[in-house]
Amino acid sequence: MISIAMPMKPTPQVFSRRSVLKAVAATTTAMLGTDLFRHVSAAEKALPNPLKGKINHSVCRWCYPSIPLDDLCKAAKDIGIAGIDLVGPDEWPVLQKYGLTAALTHGAGRGITEGFNDPRYHDELVASYEQLIPQVAAAGYNQLICFSGNRNGLADEQGIQNCAIGLRRLLETAEKYGVTLVMELLNSKVDHADYQCDHTEWGVALCNEVGSDRFKLLYDIYHMQIMEGDVIATIRKHHKYIAHYHTGGVPGRNEIDEMQELNYPAIMRAIVETGFKGYVAQEFIPSRPEPLASLEQAIQICDVA
Repeated sequence: MISIAMPMKPTPQVFSRRSVLKAVAATTTAMLGTDLFRHVSAAEKALPNPLKGKINHSVCRWCYPSIPLDDLCKAAKDIGIAGIDLVGPDEWPVLQKYGLTAALTHGAGRGITEGFNDPRYHDELVASYEQLIPQVAAAGYNQLICFSGNRNGLADEQGIQNCAIGLRRLLETAEKYGVTLVMELLNSKVDHADYQCDHTEWGVALCNEVGSDRFKLLYDIYHMQIMEGDVIATIRKHHKYIAHYHTGGVPGRNEIDEMQELNYPAIMRAIVETGFKGYVAQEFIPSRPEPLASLEQAIQICDVA
């Protein structure tokens, strides 16, 4: 028996399908010769797209500010990603050039802090969304992000009522063009102090108050782990209200691998079990020197059978 000494605390590494195959090939070559190396290399080339197809993958544009959109789109295609999140009309032609979809668009509204819970903004928000919704549909997309806004002392029930009043003004247009308004659940504990739509139950209550399939929730796994935990049970209970998912490692919002607390393969299996057919978008902030390697690793982690 050969005894191999292993370091007690290995340094975390970024693994991709190709790097693992190459490492296996190199090790096997050293043991058994070059013929097997050639065999493994041929096998690698024969597997251009290893994804299982249970999850529709997207990635958030803003997490890669130093990478030109063209380069991000090329990498997405190579990895097996079908969509890019949070891109506006000016960037849609780049996605279309590479055959990618805008899985969740932006470009309307005042931003995260000034949203539908404040009636002072309703006229402006309605005008902005009324203008963008037909553009989204004309480009072949069907989801547009929106936000509750900050509380600013507003009671939760009043915030729900105010949001519903403003959102109902958009339902006729949304239904006409087949575009779903998707409100993001964000944490108010770490990243977005005072944001009102910060618990799933609040978002679900708003969905019921609005009363249309053209209004649903973006369940951000990172944000909701911080606010309430119990991620898988919440997904199973409220999946019919969820139109879109975002990822992120907790704590820190970095890579979603074993260095953080969430079990992403189990979460993805729970999403698949609900019959979800929308998109899961990677929204972690890469912390390593090769951000696209981190992105490829995340897709492999979420690529469940």
